[in-house]
Amino acid sequence: QVQLVESGGGLVRTGGSLRLSCATSGISFNDYAIAWFRQVPGKEREGVACIDAIDGVEEYEDSVKGRFTISADNAKKTVYLQMNSLKPEDTAIYYCAASRWGETWNDRHLYDYWGQGTQVTVSS
Repeated sequence: QVQLVESGGGLVRTGGSLRLSCATSGISFNDYAIAWFRQVPGKEREGVACIDAIDGVEEYEDSVKGRFTISADNAKKTVYLQMNSLKPEDTAIYYCAASRWGETWNDRHLYDYWGQGTQVTVSS
C-alpha cells in the first residue's frame, strides 16, 4: 500500500517560516520524483517544488524561488519543504505527490500518488 503523509503545516505571520515533511511508504523511493503542490479555493492545484530522488535535481515555481527549499532524505524516504519569508499568498493546502514520469514536474496529471494535505496559513 502506497502512503504519503504530510505534516508541519500551521499558522504563521508574514515573514515567518515553516518546514513541511512528506513521509512516504509503499514505493521504491529512489525511482520517484516527489513534489509539493498547493491549492486554494477556486484555483487549480499548482506545483510548488519537486525533487527527483534519482539525480537530486530540484525544481521550483517562480514565486517561491529563493524562499523555499526542497530536500530529500533517501534513508528515511522523506521529503521536506523549508519555507522562509512566507507571504499571505502562500496560504493554501499543501500536498505531496509521487510520480514515475517526471518529464513535466508541475503537471498534476502525471502524479500517481497523493497525500491528504496539510494547511499552511500566513496572516498579514
